[in-house]
Parts: sequence; C-alpha cells; structure tokens
Amino acid sequence: MTDASALSSRAADPPVPEPVESQAERLRRRRDFLRDLAEAKELRARVQPRRTRLARIRDAVRRSTYRAC
Repeated sequence: MTDASALSSRAADPPVPEPVESQAERLRRRRDFLRDLAEAKELRARVQPRRTRLARIRDAVRRSTYRAC
C-alpha cells in the first residue's frame, strides 16, 4: 500500500465520537473551576488591597444609587 492510498483510507474512516462526559464529571470540573476562581480573587485582594478597596467603594456607590430610586 502506498502512502497516498493509506492517507485516503484513513480519511474515509468515520470520525470517532468523543465520549459524553457524565453529569458528575461536569459538576466536578465546575466545582474545581469555581474553587480556583475564588482562590484567585482572594489572592488578588491580598496583593492589591488598594484596588480592592476602591472596587468595594465603587460597588457600594453603585448599589446605593439603585436604592434611592
């Protein structure tokens, strides 16, 4: 068999379907992602306290404007 015929026979093979992940696996990956995200936010708050404080103040002002309506 030549290289060209080997390539054409491989191209004719049907695509292999990817395995469907289970609900438990999806929830585990989501839990891990959310945990990592929370850790990153905590680290940012420790490393940049001034920026965090300003963000907290801006958020409080934004909330207060909606309460006044």
